[in-house]
Amino acid sequence: MDTKVVNLLVQQINKEFYSAYLYLDFSNYMYDKGLSGFGNWFKIQAQEERDHALLFLQYLQNSGIRPELSAIDKPAIELSDPKQVLAETLKHEQYVTSLINDIYEAAFSVKDFRTMQFLDWFVKEQGEEEMNANDLITRYDLFGGDPKGLYMLDSELGGRVYSAPSLQL
Repeated sequence: MDTKVVNLLVQQINKEFYSAYLYLDFSNYMYDKGLSGFGNWFKIQAQEERDHALLFLQYLQNSGIRPELSAIDKPAIELSDPKQVLAETLKHEQYVTSLINDIYEAAFSVKDFRTMQFLDWFVKEQGEEEMNANDLITRYDLFGGDPKGLYMLDSELGGRVYSAPSLQL
């Protein structure tokens, strides 16, 4: 496998674990604000990001590569209100999409079709992640200003359950 592609995949493991840390931080913030449903939503999101990291790890291991893991940065975003958390979520998902696109572009440039096929799932997943983040912002804008509406939205998000990814390596 091309060295640049391998390095980007290894970096992505770290970025996915960072995403999990970030969403755990967002979850803590929401719980502190009394929004346990939002807290649950972000905790589930953290589990998904952890799973994404493990998928990248497994892909490299299946390719005979033992990736060297690096330290995960502490989230450093100062949170001021729930709406900001949602905006930061969308911003972060757009960033992750750009990272996946960079890996895809590197794989394409060396005709690494197997890695491109592996990344196809993540390309689709990132589209869903950005859509979900946009949807949360829209729904918060619609209902967040009304205590009853916010309560209902928070209750709905509290019902989210974890579902492991179905990507076949």
